[in-house]
Amino acid sequence: MPFAKRTALMKIAVPRETAEGETRVALTPQIAGQLVADGMEVLVQAGAGEASSNLDDAYKEAGATIVPDAAALYGQADVVLRVGRPSDEEIEMLKEGTVLIGTLGTLAKPELAQKLAKRGVTAISMDAIPRITRAQSMDTLSSQATVGGYKAVLMAAERLPKFFPLLTTAAGTIRPAKGIVMGAGVAGLMAIGTAKRLGAVVEATDVRPVVKEQVQSLGGTFIEVEMTEEEKAKAETAGGYATEMSDDYKRRQAELIAERVKEADFVITTALIPGRPAPKLVTDEMVKSMKPGSVIIDMAAEMGGNVEGTEPNKEVVKHDVLIVGYTNLPATMPGSATQMYAKNLQTLIKHLVSDGKLELDFDDEITKGATITHGGKVVHEATAKALGIEVAPPPQRPTEQSDTSAAPAASEKKDS
Repeated sequence: MPFAKRTALMKIAVPRETAEGETRVALTPQIAGQLVADGMEVLVQAGAGEASSNLDDAYKEAGATIVPDAAALYGQADVVLRVGRPSDEEIEMLKEGTVLIGTLGTLAKPELAQKLAKRGVTAISMDAIPRITRAQSMDTLSSQATVGGYKAVLMAAERLPKFFPLLTTAAGTIRPAKGIVMGAGVAGLMAIGTAKRLGAVVEATDVRPVVKEQVQSLGGTFIEVEMTEEEKAKAETAGGYATEMSDDYKRRQAELIAERVKEADFVITTALIPGRPAPKLVTDEMVKSMKPGSVIIDMAAEMGGNVEGTEPNKEVVKHDVLIVGYTNLPATMPGSATQMYAKNLQTLIKHLVSDGKLELDFDDEITKGATITHGGKVVHEATAKALGIEVAPPPQRPTEQSDTSAAPAASEKKDS
């Protein structure tokens, strides 16, 4: 059974994020302390948690060591935990054999995988963890989408020039705001629930008919597009994601949505397809048909947006409608977002570590599915396909960093 093992006391490093606007940090002091208690050494770059109100003193009290700069941090690290992608400068700081864990998004930027492979880094991406039952507690896509869906509604409510709830006052009755949520995944369902709690009337659409009951359980109305049996079978991938639908389905969906959008005060779009540009769900004509002062929050802005007219990280007005295209909503709530992300990372570390040693079992579905590069090669099938190269097979024997002890039998394999 293929294993790659580290034998030295593991040093886990947490750098300060370098991406513009990123306020999260990979570990909270609490989780850092728990990893220290588990026998690991945790190194944190000075100021890494300031933007999320996780201060250096709190990390010190938890048992972590504060390191003054990134170069010193990366020079000592066995494992680097981060939120987003490393910069080219940071990649050059990584030692050969370092394990890098973060939300790397290599389907959107596959060239990053080549750079990490060339550097000899084992890269594990949190957004590539299989969406299976035993990996739910590691699922950062879900945890961060929960934050994003919640914040999207708050942003819509703040920018909409009217109340969300029904109000009966001495000055008259104010009708509740009407909203549409496009995409009923984790972010969409959180948006529906949040909008309902604020008193709005909410409709939702999704290509997956199976989400209808979930939408209704949150008080939303499901906008249902008639589907053939073939379309129903195609609507959802094995991992639970929405998939690309036929042009005929898109036409029927657009016609139905167009009718509803005219009456909406706010629209929140969340539709994403892994490794593909975001589907265009709201056309310029639909935007034009909306009431002046209406608000659209496009949560798919990073992948091109679900709305014609979305501009990444900007708020623009088109046809008297405000279109908001921020690409990192979780970073606008760094406290809760960091808390959830750190717990996801801790669970993954526990899955990978046994007796203080990192074990990469490529027979394990989670490890294999999330590992992007290893041994100087791209080993993640979808990323290799995006690069147009042949995927490298998983290692069949220990790497140079491994010890020479025999791999455990199948019955002894660590349970995640």
